[in-house]
Amino acid sequence: MRYKGQVSRLIASTVMFVAVVGISTFAQNGKLNIHVTPKQAYVFLDGRAISEASKHHSFNLSAGDHKIELANYGYQPVTRTVTITAGKTTDLKVDLEAVGKTVSGPFGAIAIKGADRDAVLLNGKTPDFFVGHGDEFDTDFLWWKQELVVPPGTYQVTVQSGEKDVWAGSVDVPSDQRVIVDIPKGVRKTTPWKRGEKLGTIPRFKVGEASATVAVAKPTAELSATTAQLNCGDASELKWTSTDAPQVEITPIGGVAVSGDQTVQPKQTTTYQLTAVGPGGTATSSATLNVNTAVQADLTLSPAEIHYKRVGDEVVEDDSTALNWTASNASAVSIDPVGAVDSSGSRTLTITPQKSDPGSVDETVTYTLKATNECGGAETRTVALHIVGTIEPGALVMRSVYFPTDRPKTLKSEAALLPSEQDTLKTIAEEFKKYLAFKPDAHLVLSGHADRRGPQAYNKPLSARRAELAKRFLVEQGVPEANIDTQAFGKENNLTEDQVKQLLDQDTNLSAEERQKVVKKLGNLVLAYNRRVDLTLSSTGQESARVYPFNTDDFARLVDRNGPKKGNGVVLAAETERTGD
Repeated sequence: MRYKGQVSRLIASTVMFVAVVGISTFAQNGKLNIHVTPKQAYVFLDGRAISEASKHHSFNLSAGDHKIELANYGYQPVTRTVTITAGKTTDLKVDLEAVGKTVSGPFGAIAIKGADRDAVLLNGKTPDFFVGHGDEFDTDFLWWKQELVVPPGTYQVTVQSGEKDVWAGSVDVPSDQRVIVDIPKGVRKTTPWKRGEKLGTIPRFKVGEASATVAVAKPTAELSATTAQLNCGDASELKWTSTDAPQVEITPIGGVAVSGDQTVQPKQTTTYQLTAVGPGGTATSSATLNVNTAVQADLTLSPAEIHYKRVGDEVVEDDSTALNWTASNASAVSIDPVGAVDSSGSRTLTITPQKSDPGSVDETVTYTLKATNECGGAETRTVALHIVGTIEPGALVMRSVYFPTDRPKTLKSEAALLPSEQDTLKTIAEEFKKYLAFKPDAHLVLSGHADRRGPQAYNKPLSARRAELAKRFLVEQGVPEANIDTQAFGKENNLTEDQVKQLLDQDTNLSAEERQKVVKKLGNLVLAYNRRVDLTLSSTGQESARVYPFNTDDFARLVDRNGPKKGNGVVLAAETERTGD
């Protein structure tokens, strides 16, 4: 009796423990009830193959979101996300929609032995490729038929249970033959299937008392293009349809919907292939788009030779030419040295030769058209423009030459021509020699001047010596003596204070601060500006610019009203009386 009491208490404790654990677990989790039509539909829960819904429709799940997939061959699969609340029951009701009706032969059959209610998938491993479970395909006895009917072909068969593949392998199914697959051993044998010879058209899914027939349809695929012949950059529209294929892709595009259209713009001849894969096999269809990558181009000049003439800065003759071009089947067109252009056009060109010095002009300018497209096509065309003519010198670059006070004493006093003024005369000599090549009879007239101090009888010979000294230096630089004339004015025609001030205002070489500084010694500057030699070009009347060399190293010697002193600097000397300049 004592033993029986202990057993009774143990049983009571165990029942209580189970009850408490069950209540506790349910409090933490929730419950999902699935109601689906047809009831033979298969349940995939969070990616795991579970069972036929009629056999397993109630689930104890953790709180949160769960992915439910319901599949039955002959019906459109459905995916739902359900949210489970702890301690509560969630009902999910789904009516699957039938797709397709019947399937026509020829046929073969697959029998699955030992898979119980494990999911059977053909040619894929997602619920889209589900065809049934093992218990639906394991009987062929008298009037009880549980069979998987398929078009003749090779199938990748996968049997799933939970998260695992129980068995996977390739199965060849001949027409009117029945292949028996023993799980997990694989194909056991192939036997004649007389019934297949008699089948014409059968439903995709049919169940009865202890019987079930799943007839799998072979996929179809059709692909077409609106335009098959394209130039580079042209587009064509692909259109496609497919049936009984959950996996559809177009090479080289990638995965696509089961049917649709898409605009493509291939850069080379491309074959697009539609591949539709379903439980019943694979169907393909292709369309080839031929792309013309060749570029046609033309480039011309009219005329191909032009004439050019310039005198100084003035262009006297300046012909133009028309550049004409065309380029077809090109996305980018450029003409060197013009730049990017439209695919066709015309442009009037006025050409300036590269040569800038005086002399004859004989140059060739090359224009190169380059036309390309995104498809790798390219074409090049080149034309040459001949430029002939002359460039004659115009105005010379000349400034007046300045001298220190009372210099030169004699014509032998070459030191009176300071380095800055020698540089100025060297530049004038080079310019004038080039000018003489075109105007051999031109003359430079050198006009000597002296400042106002001293009598004219002293200043005029002084100004003559200045002109003569400048002439001798020019001759030393290669200027023909016959093309140089001199004259002396002494202190006649002196620049006034207002004239010098105006020259200072026009001097762009002076900063505002420098100009303000030198103006304070305007009296000394008036004297300095008048100790000079002006140059005039006889053929044009051009006169040298009266620009004082403020920024030279010998400025202090030039500007000193008392003549050369020891030391350098830019401070103007105080005015002192002299008997002459």
